[in-house]
Amino acid sequence: MNAVVLAVVVMVALSMMRVSVAFALVLASVVGGLAAGMPMNAIVQAFNEGLGGGAGVALAYATLGAFAVALSQTGIAQRLSARVVEHVNASGRTQREMAVVKWGLLGCLMLAGFAAETVVPVHIAFIPILVPPLLHVMNRLQLDRRLTACVITFSITMMYMAVPVGFGTIFLNDILIGNINQAGAAEGLVVSTAQAPLAMLIPALGMVAGVAIALFSYRGKRQYADRPVAGEHRLEADTRLTRRQIALIVAALVSALAVQLWTGSMVFGGLVGFGFLSMSGVMRWRDQDDVTTQGMRLMAQVGFIMIAAAGFAAVMKASGEIPALVSGSVELIGERRGVAALVMLLVGLFITMGIGSSFSTVPIIASIYVPLALGFGFSPLAVIALVGTAAALGDAGSPASDSTLGPTAGLNADGQHDHIWDTVVPTFLHFNLPLMAAGWIAAMIL
Repeated sequence: MNAVVLAVVVMVALSMMRVSVAFALVLASVVGGLAAGMPMNAIVQAFNEGLGGGAGVALAYATLGAFAVALSQTGIAQRLSARVVEHVNASGRTQREMAVVKWGLLGCLMLAGFAAETVVPVHIAFIPILVPPLLHVMNRLQLDRRLTACVITFSITMMYMAVPVGFGTIFLNDILIGNINQAGAAEGLVVSTAQAPLAMLIPALGMVAGVAIALFSYRGKRQYADRPVAGEHRLEADTRLTRRQIALIVAALVSALAVQLWTGSMVFGGLVGFGFLSMSGVMRWRDQDDVTTQGMRLMAQVGFIMIAAAGFAAVMKASGEIPALVSGSVELIGERRGVAALVMLLVGLFITMGIGSSFSTVPIIASIYVPLALGFGFSPLAVIALVGTAAALGDAGSPASDSTLGPTAGLNADGQHDHIWDTVVPTFLHFNLPLMAAGWIAAMIL
């Protein structure tokens, strides 16, 4: 068995056995490296060198968690949640009215995800701020959080796949088209950025089909205990915010977003926002360290997994088994064009699930897939669809992907949402299978 495939299988199997995902990534790195013939010291060196790639992301999420908890001290999100709960609890509410609230809540979360990938490119930064205060509403509605996880994952994945705005500009124009042109230069292949949305339209429709299936799969009610939410600040009935506090809270929100867009860093955006909230007086000065610790604890799981995933990816790259996986698959294909498309998509699924980032997968597979696809006679649009879909496969459904870690960070704020069984498995089943089918159809008809 190829070392990359073996490592991914070990990582997924351990995660599903409820072993910590971070530990599963470390153990899978060792198994994959040894299977590839790497000495133990080389595995450790590659893993350690790769850790730095995830440190920046981990620090960003920790800072974001501190900002989210500090924002919760203002009570703004809790007041909104309380208003919704009061509306839901009002006597005489019909099932139809409850359904309107439920679907309206899911629709708002989906729109927030769309905006976070495009016009307000904050990616998963909105989740730990917006979702935890709404858990009490979800509990009252008996909303299945697996459905919520699928809706959020869909909203933050589908947009960068098909819409060249915000993160979509980076994925489609800079990474996908840039790497395809670089890999296809020797064969005379030149594709334009205008072709990317057209090529990825059919795969994006596969994502739409996946979320539609999830809406049906998890339409039933699910009971949750009404537990305290991590970092939640219980407000007294007579608590009021002064005009100065409201002004500083607004300044914190605006400045956090503006600084993040200006610097491209969630770390600096979160720090500036936290600074404004500190000056507002909504939390005592001596409590700032406790608030920061609570926030970092809220996002600690995400941070450690992202660091371990960076080390895992470095070992897989150093093993040299990724090109071997592709070339070995080619030997099984023969001259069958349809089988070639399917195998390329399957290999992309394994690579992305291990690395945890579709953005990082494209440079790895483009140099191999583009000449291979051209050799089988695929059109330029089909090449874009193949490489883009192969990279996106596994982003939803990977234990180490921020597309699954983000929803878990918000939905598990009260300890009732399991990362593997309530986020990873549902998103894998509902998105990767339709996406693979849609990607194959796109490659065959474009």
